[in-house]
Amino acid sequence: MTDEGGFYAVIPAGGSGTRLWPLSRAGRPKFLHHLTGSDRTLLQATIDRLVPFAPAERTFVVTGVAHAAGVARQLPALPADNILVEPSPRDSCAAIGLAAMVIARRDPDAIMGSFAADHLVRFTERFHSSVREAIDTARSGYLTTIGITPTEPETGYGYLRCTETLDGGPARLVGEFKEKPSHEVAVEYVESGKYLWNAGMFVWSVRAFLAELARQQPDLHDGLSRVVASWDSPQREEVIGEIWPTLPKISVDYAVMEGAARAGRVATVPGSFGWTDVGDFHTLGVVLPMDDDGNVVVRGEERGGEVLAIDAHDTVVVPRSGRLVAALGVHDLVVVDTNDAVLVCPRNRAQDVKKLVDRLKERGERELI
Repeated sequence: MTDEGGFYAVIPAGGSGTRLWPLSRAGRPKFLHHLTGSDRTLLQATIDRLVPFAPAERTFVVTGVAHAAGVARQLPALPADNILVEPSPRDSCAAIGLAAMVIARRDPDAIMGSFAADHLVRFTERFHSSVREAIDTARSGYLTTIGITPTEPETGYGYLRCTETLDGGPARLVGEFKEKPSHEVAVEYVESGKYLWNAGMFVWSVRAFLAELARQQPDLHDGLSRVVASWDSPQREEVIGEIWPTLPKISVDYAVMEGAARAGRVATVPGSFGWTDVGDFHTLGVVLPMDDDGNVVVRGEERGGEVLAIDAHDTVVVPRSGRLVAALGVHDLVVVDTNDAVLVCPRNRAQDVKKLVDRLKERGERELI
């Protein structure tokens, strides 16, 4: 059985999840954590969802030097060569472009899907259906996204403005990528029925994507080409070390997808499968099971502490130190207890937790981040 023209899964696994500090750290970011009450981390659950489409030998993870060992431990079935290690973060276009070129060396006709390592999906079968539709659309030559049907006027996501349907649907052309809107604009988007959330899920033929990368970002394409040309040689690490820091630091949305959409080359498949971007502790309090008072306890694989709550409601507690966490007469809080740091904040300030990380960086307290 040949892999020619097969489907390959790519999981960009970068960043440190600063809005989930002090649980998520630079050395152990959120995708390596158990955050859903299951025995699988976010990364492992992402891989599990894609197994029907891509076995381990056709699955790649792009990650940083600090996370490569953790990724390998959590994914023992993944071939070592399928963990692509970035010497330094250059944003998503360099990471995805590197994976596309490595895959193209093996299978120039491959279809590639890129799925972030830190998303939640509640309805796996619906997700599989959307991926199948996206693969079919990508085989027609479109750079394809899986857009999420909005459930509310969310201001934390970018949006896709859809135009006409393709061959009777469900795929539609994408006319424009939109930045995160104000609440008023988000309401207009949702009420119009013409917009989907941009979930950062991409499916395309590597040939079509690399052609667009060369057209729009020739310097990035040239640099990656030089890196991958040395991939199987003894000079690989030397070449990566020389070229990687010079690559443009830009997201795939800005670098390729927005320009491709203006040229009529981007399609989207709408999905409704209980998708959530695990961006902060408030979000975990919304998507995880809660008690009768609306409290959520986020337990992990390691030994956690006991939680004692009296007259407390709508509070998210993350007990990870082994100590008792007691909450009395409080509401709408986030309480995170780790061995070396404790976070307490209102749930409506959960997005601002990254400000604490920024302040710790300013103070030089790198050991805490």
